[in-house]
Amino acid sequence: MNPPMMPGPHTGQLWMGHAPRTTGFRRLMAGLFFAGVATFAQLYSPQGLLPLISADLDVTADQAALLISASTIGLALAVIPWSFVGDRLGRKPAMTISIIAACVFGVGATLAPSFGLILAFRVLEGVALGGVPALAMAYLNEEVHPAATGESAGTFIAGTVIGGLIGRIVAAPLGEWYHWRIGMAAVLLLAVASAVCFLLLTPTARKFQPMTTSLRNAITSITTNLRSPVLIVLYLQGMLLMGGFVAVYNFLGFHLLDEPFNLPVSIVSLVFVAYLMGTVTSPWAGRMASKYRPSQVLMVMTTTMIIAVLLTLIANIWVLLLGVLIFTGAFFGAHAVASGWAGAAAEGGRAQSTSLYNLCYYTGSSIFGWLGGIFLTQYGWTGTVVMTAGLAALALLATALLYVFVIQPRIKAAREPNSSHR
Repeated sequence: MNPPMMPGPHTGQLWMGHAPRTTGFRRLMAGLFFAGVATFAQLYSPQGLLPLISADLDVTADQAALLISASTIGLALAVIPWSFVGDRLGRKPAMTISIIAACVFGVGATLAPSFGLILAFRVLEGVALGGVPALAMAYLNEEVHPAATGESAGTFIAGTVIGGLIGRIVAAPLGEWYHWRIGMAAVLLLAVASAVCFLLLTPTARKFQPMTTSLRNAITSITTNLRSPVLIVLYLQGMLLMGGFVAVYNFLGFHLLDEPFNLPVSIVSLVFVAYLMGTVTSPWAGRMASKYRPSQVLMVMTTTMIIAVLLTLIANIWVLLLGVLIFTGAFFGAHAVASGWAGAAAEGGRAQSTSLYNLCYYTGSSIFGWLGGIFLTQYGWTGTVVMTAGLAALALLATALLYVFVIQPRIKAAREPNSSHR
């Protein structure tokens, strides 16, 4: 529940939030952009380094991938608790604690001498980072003018995409030229700089009012959302699609380092530039979901993901890169539709619905991002691709069943009163 709108301090009129083209709006957008960079640069910085970490620490590909899964499972477990911390302390103070703690744990992960200790610090880093995705959208909804919420959400998502990209393309070349720890340390310094920008740029909240939620009310909010078939399918989308997406990016480097490509790590890291597709397809898919039905756009995006990932089985570098590019764009389009729909369709609290989506989203990343390495070890790149295509196919089936048995009957029921008046 949003706090009541407060009068402006100078005009005495009802303040609706920061409007576009105002100083407050620009500062808020810039601050949250840097929050997204700080969070996702740290979260995924080891991904391009996994082959180097595997060789240096003498662990298998699936074990190395646990460095990603450890942080994402920590984040998944933390998003719901962080939402309640933000209700009590305020969005910006809670996000500040989140980012600073993540940077401290990031130092531990970079310097830890053993693989087990690195994993432990990565879990803690993920728990700390959970405060940003858990609270950013609530912060925007409270402080931005209602007419600009779509634009502001897109700016934050762009920050997460750029952050994820920077974390990968900075760490991997430095890791190959010097050491993988140097690559992670460089990303950590970028995250610290971004965190400072967030602290300096983001304006003080004007509409936030502290709230306390009893355990009983919190459980009621969560369980109410879990009784909705629409929301269950959307949470499933996040889990299955994100799981396959992270598996592809976790193990694509191993595939490209091997026959018949034999590419160096520094070149392989450039594949992550495909992430920029997300800055194009996310807003486009959102517009299409407004123009058509979200379920239809989601099915098109998921089908495109399946076709594109199968293209990566062709042993031609240009066809493979085209497949990765299309696959990445389709994923971010699907994610934009599903995450937005999960908030709009909330039945027991929008913040809790968004947190549940994030919980499933990062749980899928943790489980299937690791499981893709088992398939890689057993069946090669074909195994990882077939697993990813299978997950997307399950997501597509779930959306199709939802459309046939829930959405279409609702559409018909909504039309019946109109037709009876004619």
